[in-house]
Amino acid sequence: MQFQLILAIGVFIVTYLLIMSEKMNRTAVAMVGAFLMVVLNIEGQERALHYVDFNTIGLLVGMMIIVNIMKKSGIFQYVAIKAAKIAKGDPWKIILYFCTITAFSSALLDNVTTVLLIVPVTLVITDTLDLNPIPFLVPEILIANIGGTATLIGDPPNIMIGSATGLGFLDFVVALGPVVVVIFFITMVIFKYGYKMHYVATDENKMKILRLDEKKAIKDPILMKKSIGVLLMTVLGFVLHQSMGYESATIALFAASVLLLISKCDVEDIFIEIEWATIFFFLALFILVGALEEVGVMEYLASKLLTVTGGNMTMTMIVILWVSAIASSVLDNIPFVATMIPLIKNYGVMSGLDVTPLWWALALGACLGGNGTLVGASANVIVSGLLARHGQKLSFGYYFKIGFPLMIVSIAISTVYLVVFII
Repeated sequence: MQFQLILAIGVFIVTYLLIMSEKMNRTAVAMVGAFLMVVLNIEGQERALHYVDFNTIGLLVGMMIIVNIMKKSGIFQYVAIKAAKIAKGDPWKIILYFCTITAFSSALLDNVTTVLLIVPVTLVITDTLDLNPIPFLVPEILIANIGGTATLIGDPPNIMIGSATGLGFLDFVVALGPVVVVIFFITMVIFKYGYKMHYVATDENKMKILRLDEKKAIKDPILMKKSIGVLLMTVLGFVLHQSMGYESATIALFAASVLLLISKCDVEDIFIEIEWATIFFFLALFILVGALEEVGVMEYLASKLLTVTGGNMTMTMIVILWVSAIASSVLDNIPFVATMIPLIKNYGVMSGLDVTPLWWALALGACLGGNGTLVGASANVIVSGLLARHGQKLSFGYYFKIGFPLMIVSIAISTVYLVVFII
């Protein structure tokens, strides 16, 4: 067992270092690392698949199908032109409008769906303005994860916490909504004054935007209406899925299936456009982290986290917040949260205390911590994949220099909020 423990940690560290080095394709590296865990008998094949969160995978695939069909109607180009014309082609106003839309969408849908919808729009605008899309997409990634923190359905860790504790949609909004608004505001101020050199366009390119006719962007009005109808039903399904007893993946895949049927699009073409490299990257990450769980690494770290504070609720809350944030920036937050949930429950039983503040600390740490690195959250990986298809690369290092400091700022704000308003 000791040998397997060392082996699992070694494979994980080497795999992660190779991913961060960007010398090789990250999906290929992650898959080799994941299946090495199986080949070396650290976890059996069935156990490896047990650690894969198929709800997340299904949600990703379902929303990718819906978005790929919607793209064919021209709706994204329409929204892009309309928003840009309202902003009069001003790059800063455009990013402000898009980030505001992203924050609300992430709270009402989820952060993955939101970036799937907003990224194509952003790319259309930056291409027209002849600007680098990366300074536009990085704040959108951050805001997607920030907005998703505010509600039960905004981010997978919140869905898991709500399911385990019985905390509902309004519980999350009331407890986490205020701090999310503050973090959003401060993040946008930092981008406005710290990165303003990236949001400058020539008058000529601004005029190109104003001369565009958004109505001409609609290629298939009937498909657009069908797509919007299905999307609205999907949103309603996400809001009600807990009370109806369905997983979010079931809602997404059912909606995708219906849209495939009524859209009359070529099914093979739609499936070709799915970001399969991203899907398999997530599959591999789940198996990799599952191997660490299998040999007891995750449980050991989480139990130490809960015992090191000596039973002080405020200290325990702060430690959970910060450790969750740091861990979620380098590991996938879903397996981490899955490990933390039973341990926090046990802590409550043993201490006899109300552990509700610990759930809010875990939610804030896991969701906001995903902003720390390019592989910290689903939205980050999705945007990176879409950019690669667009012919540009968002490097691990470039994102880290912006995302990690802003993640630390958001966790510092959350610390003050939890201590002052939650305890």
